[in-house]
Amino acid sequence: MATGELNPNHYPAQRAAKVVQHYLNTRYGSPYRLFGLHQVHSGNAEDVSNSGRRYQLEISVHEIISNKTQKCSAEVFFPQGEGPLLAEVQASPCDELLHIDTKLQEEALYQQYRNNQSLLSAQNLPDSYGHIEPDMKPFWHLAIVASSFIMLKESTENTLYNLAQVASIKQLATENEQLKFECHVLLHEMVSQEIPQWKLQFTWSSAGGVNVLEKEQLPHCHSCEKAQNSS
Repeated sequence: MATGELNPNHYPAQRAAKVVQHYLNTRYGSPYRLFGLHQVHSGNAEDVSNSGRRYQLEISVHEIISNKTQKCSAEVFFPQGEGPLLAEVQASPCDELLHIDTKLQEEALYQQYRNNQSLLSAQNLPDSYGHIEPDMKPFWHLAIVASSFIMLKESTENTLYNLAQVASIKQLATENEQLKFECHVLLHEMVSQEIPQWKLQFTWSSAGGVNVLEKEQLPHCHSCEKAQNSS
């Protein structure tokens, strides 16, 4: 792995910056607030006392729904050692993006599905043509936020994760104030071109945000990879 100044368009800087995206979505994402990596402006990497590698980044973060972009600083540390090791992320507050007011939209969505007589159920978001019905887009965003907890945990210096598709999402009955969902997602690990499948249960409310309750990696799906590569 290279140290010192990095080419912002090459994989080492891009992979580290992608981890920042997942981190921001786990912290601040919602049905109406979703973060993407817009651009890496500069990056620097250094080895830290045989304990790992630290990346210092200047990036632009894109809030996808409002279509606003802001430049932020971030630091990502990838620890080295035995067993699963979680990347550590620090990011300067993207204040302009975090102050986008989504409370009314989130509360309206929460009340709608809290009081629905029938429970939500949907498949294939997006479909094979890349289409998502407008009323399903908040749940596509919620699935990205929930999946970001997995992508953040699974990310290393050698991975680059995106959410490829929500194969299914269904609302579960619950007695508490949280909306509860079960979701089957297909991730796309762009370096290996593998399509890991995960099943997860998570809750969401306008007041409490997203909380992942259970997650399980499913058996390898060769047909998923063929479909992804042909799309």
